[in-house]
Amino acid sequence: MVDYNVHKSYLVQGATMAAGPSTAASIMDANNLSSGGVEGEDVTGVHSTLSDFYIGLGLAVSSSLFIGVSFIIKKKALIKLASGDCTTRASEGGYGYLREWLWWMGVITMGMGEACNFAAYAFAPASLVTPLGALSVLVTAVLSSRLLKERLNLLGKIGCAVCLLGSTVIVIHSPKEEEVSSMAELALKMKDAGFILYVIAVILVTLFIVVYVSPRYGRSNIIVYISVCSLIGSLSVLSVKGLGLAIKETLNGNQQFTNILTYFWLACVISCVSVQLVYLNKLVYLNKALDIYNTSMVTPIYYVFFTTFVILASSILFKEWSSLGASDIIGNLIGFLTTIIGIFQMQLFRDVNISIRQLRVLIHKPSSTLTQLEVGEYGTEMRLCVV
Repeated sequence: MVDYNVHKSYLVQGATMAAGPSTAASIMDANNLSSGGVEGEDVTGVHSTLSDFYIGLGLAVSSSLFIGVSFIIKKKALIKLASGDCTTRASEGGYGYLREWLWWMGVITMGMGEACNFAAYAFAPASLVTPLGALSVLVTAVLSSRLLKERLNLLGKIGCAVCLLGSTVIVIHSPKEEEVSSMAELALKMKDAGFILYVIAVILVTLFIVVYVSPRYGRSNIIVYISVCSLIGSLSVLSVKGLGLAIKETLNGNQQFTNILTYFWLACVISCVSVQLVYLNKLVYLNKALDIYNTSMVTPIYYVFFTTFVILASSILFKEWSSLGASDIIGNLIGFLTTIIGIFQMQLFRDVNISIRQLRVLIHKPSSTLTQLEVGEYGTEMRLCVV
């Protein structure tokens, strides 16, 4: 087979010999531009993709740090209010935290984290950005042990390491490029029956939980409040990602503010955020969960539910996993399961009083010298005793 570029070069050389000097120079310049154009576009595209990847990664990490700190600040505010005599607690329907400046500082911090998260979704796939929320779990666990006097033992620290390992595996195997790169492509994806059914299911399930399940089981089951936060949060991410795509295209010179789809996503973002702020998520349900349950318990479960629903929603609408091979899909699943194991390891064994020194003693002592486990006042604290 004759190489096209070689054949083309012979034709150009023949044309330059037959033409004059100025015409020959023009032909050679045109040939250089045409032969290097595709390669130049490929290089530019690669640099653009890598740039978007690192920008999204940096914004996602910053978002997790801000959000993790905000949990601690708001928990401090709720503890301060609970120590008073005249304030109804958030778990009992009180709104006294709205008058507490420390709580508003936590809201502002969370807002900064959400802003970074908003920008991250515009630059990177949701299946890459969302799992990095595990970092907020680690930040909350470490700071709660320092500032809230909540225990983070050896097993909790190992759980943190496992979370980081799982998140790293997800990042390695996640898609590095966006499957949907324009609003026109997104408009076609929105007509998919799977996406429409998912949105309808989320709305119906959320209404059922709010109207029926929450009044009966909200105080006894942490899943109730967190599931509402996660379901609405998944729709928020889809809306934010759609709006971010419109803004990104506009900044690149392709005006999208004349596109009605841009205003549709803007209306969705405003609606989801308003519902979350007024009744469901950060100001009511998540505050109730924080007020009733331990911080190190709320954060990991919220991460697992939120990440699961976001990855599911983004895979339905944006088809982010469609370009992945079997090994990458398996890697994503294993990484996510590893992260879940690490998070729940921090949760399930957070009250076990074990340290490196005790572990060394356990290793060097025969099993016959170990006494039975001591159980604390409420059956939650366990202490390993060595004779």
